[in-house]
Amino acid sequence: MMVNLSVIAQLVVAISIVIVWVFRFDNIIKEFNQYGLSTLVRSAVGSAKISLATLLVAGIWYPSLVLIPALLMAFLMLSAQYFHFKVSNSWQKRMPSLVLLILCLFIAAVSLNLIS
Repeated sequence: MMVNLSVIAQLVVAISIVIVWVFRFDNIIKEFNQYGLSTLVRSAVGSAKISLATLLVAGIWYPSLVLIPALLMAFLMLSAQYFHFKVSNSWQKRMPSLVLLILCLFIAAVSLNLIS
């Protein structure tokens, strides 16, 4: 049961990342400018998130791939929370990365058999 929920969470995280970083990239540019981060940092974060999302999807068939991408994605979402807090963004802007952070921690916990 938890493995099935983890697979759904993996898909939710991966699809969310693609939607935001591909189809809503104009918002990403605005946010990274608001945070005072460079284009290089934005490109590195985007590349990392797309790569990690791809690994989470591949992890559906190869579960050994899931743990590290889930933890790294959780770290990136925690970093997003930090920057939202730093610039005093509203809870509405903080919620998506907070939900993805929780999902990534859930995925990692299932991968480690902490939740069965």
